[in-house]
Amino acid sequence: MADSFFPTTLPRWKRTGAVVLGGDFHGLAIARSLGRHGVPVVIVDDEYSIGRFSRYTALAVRAPNLRNGKETVDFLLDLGQKLDLHGWVLFPTRDEHVAAFSRDRASLSKLFLVPTPEWEIIKWAWNKWNTYCLAQKLEIPIPRTWCPRTLEDIDKIDAEFPLGVKPSVKEDFFYATKAKAWRANNREELKDLFQKAASHVGTNEVLVQEIIPGGGTCQFSCCMFIKDGAAIGTMEAQRWRQHPPEFGRAATFVESVDLPAVEELSLRFLRAINYYGLAELEYKLDPRDGKYKLLDVNARTWGFHALGSPAEVDFPYMLYADQMGEPVDHARGRAGVGWIRMVTDIPTSLQGIFAGRLDLRTYLRSLKDFKIESVFSPEDILPSLAEIALIPYLAIKRGF
Repeated sequence: MADSFFPTTLPRWKRTGAVVLGGDFHGLAIARSLGRHGVPVVIVDDEYSIGRFSRYTALAVRAPNLRNGKETVDFLLDLGQKLDLHGWVLFPTRDEHVAAFSRDRASLSKLFLVPTPEWEIIKWAWNKWNTYCLAQKLEIPIPRTWCPRTLEDIDKIDAEFPLGVKPSVKEDFFYATKAKAWRANNREELKDLFQKAASHVGTNEVLVQEIIPGGGTCQFSCCMFIKDGAAIGTMEAQRWRQHPPEFGRAATFVESVDLPAVEELSLRFLRAINYYGLAELEYKLDPRDGKYKLLDVNARTWGFHALGSPAEVDFPYMLYADQMGEPVDHARGRAGVGWIRMVTDIPTSLQGIFAGRLDLRTYLRSLKDFKIESVFSPEDILPSLAEIALIPYLAIKRGF
């Protein structure tokens, strides 16, 4: 495998394949899903990542910068021409890639197959304020949310503390702070955090939101492959553990469940924007009124999408097959299947046990019951060894 801006020896492809942007465990799971069906996969990343070590990765290419949308698109078009990737399917794994693909869909489509919809659709998932405004129109429950522009607007917020401070657009805030949101316990903290967040993303991208009681176990996801308004593949899941515990950047232990209520809400949202492709919609169950309240819409694969395979919904391959014009059978995820990310779940669980939030017996039982680990696979061992070696790098780069 090559690991440079462009490989010196050009491979000869026997089949139309896929280009995956991002080679961490998200991208690795896509490569494994497609590779098991004989689909060649090229992984492109601007970081040192584990996906390049997979037996299912035909080629790994190091890009100079995948944070800037125009540079990403230009690099892909150049790469596609040099490697003869005409008709290959593009898979984004990060929000900034989704935005880049949707905004430059016309130019990318001259060379690639681009499942990511155009910007007029993606904007409803990209910006959380757009998401919440549309959800309200569709009568989908959401947490109480404000978009203040000034400190005077902060004073007008009539709500009980604590409150959360989060960005409407994740990218700049997350890379600057390595956090998903901050907790404000009083109005002075809220003002300080508002100003701090605004220094990273601007005042027009800072949201203040009520914190729904309950931890990660109250969070649920609806995972879906949707086409022409119909759910071709669906799976609901419950987060049992996440890190950090309150505002989880990512799940560490997830189990598939049967929860038609969030599927109905998700279909209502995705049909309203005429969405096509893979999506994950995140909800939190509010114990005060028993409603599932929409938190986020991810217009791409999500962290634990590999859970779909043992739950009998192979999401990446469904999308690839549909792009190739092949028939795709309807599938619904089987409940009771567990997914775990050991490298983050172990420290998260130990912290929860010592803090009294997690029972030791419950934790040990979950280690026996899960069906798939995010990286480790007996048939593809090198990525897990690489992940252990890269732990210091990942901790510095992303805070894990």
